Amino acid sequence: MTVPNDANAARKPPFLRSRDEYKTLFDSVDTFLLDCDGVIYHGPVVVPGVKRVLQMMRDAGKKVIFVTNNATKSRAMYKKTFDKLGIPVDEAEIFGSAYASAVYMREVLNFPEDKRVYVLGEKGLEDELDAKGIKRTGGTDPEDRVFLPSMDFSAYKPDPTIGAVLCGFDSGINYKKLCKAYSYLRDDPSVHFLLTNQDKTFPTNGTTYVGSGSLSAPLVFALQGKREPTVIGKPNKPMMDAIIAEHHFDPKRALMVGDNLLTDIAFGNNSDVRTLLVMGGVTHKEEVYGENPSEIVPTFVMESLGDLEQLLDN
Repeated sequence: MTVPNDANAARKPPFLRSRDEYKTLFDSVDTFLLDCDGVIYHGPVVVPGVKRVLQMMRDAGKKVIFVTNNATKSRAMYKKTFDKLGIPVDEAEIFGSAYASAVYMREVLNFPEDKRVYVLGEKGLEDELDAKGIKRTGGTDPEDRVFLPSMDFSAYKPDPTIGAVLCGFDSGINYKKLCKAYSYLRDDPSVHFLLTNQDKTFPTNGTTYVGSGSLSAPLVFALQGKREPTVIGKPNKPMMDAIIAEHHFDPKRALMVGDNLLTDIAFGNNSDVRTLLVMGGVTHKEEVYGENPSEIVPTFVMESLGDLEQLLDN
């Protein structure tokens, strides 16, 4: 495999370009962990060649798992997205941070049945909590999606039924929600502080906007030195632990494929899983092969996951 020839080559990953390199990599993987936006599609457009590559993986008996930090969608909602794109996917193959958070709360925290979680998030996150039988409040509740008519802080009272605050992407975030969440975490140290993910931005249609991590930043900052959140999604290992627990695969025979060094590649690296960075997403080649490359180094780099389509050519 070709390694870039420069002074920093020792810490720069091979850039795969040939059919032989693709085949060597493909044959070494039993489980493909695939980020979605930037790897499988860009907004409403499927990455060229990816449909055939996914079918090739299935025909070869490879396990395919779609791993995303997007907490706005449940697995059922994500399946509808794939259906519209003409990509056959089983709901069990989808592992988003919304589902991972619900699994973590139920399986790891053993969240009490008599407690509720206060949600900063969308319907997809609520659906996954409901599927796991976790009681909730906040979220898309219209009462919490209205701005304060006045600075009346008497409305924020202790609520002994709240056992956790869970923050995801929330398009209806406002000062009222932040104050309620803060008051629960400030007044009761037993209330869990959870983030679905800490992404600064999220990619869509070839650009980026404010992400879940930026929206939860006011709470993290306000509680600094008092409370630290548990972050479920990429790049944190709890999400990989949850995926392995559910899908039972050998991490040494797995490959995490993504377009983001900070989330996808760090996620695999933190979990001792090999990583493949694909270009055309949020990462630029200079960040890997430039004079001052990122400290996060993928195992391999390719232009696109669709390039594996060459393996189907005779």
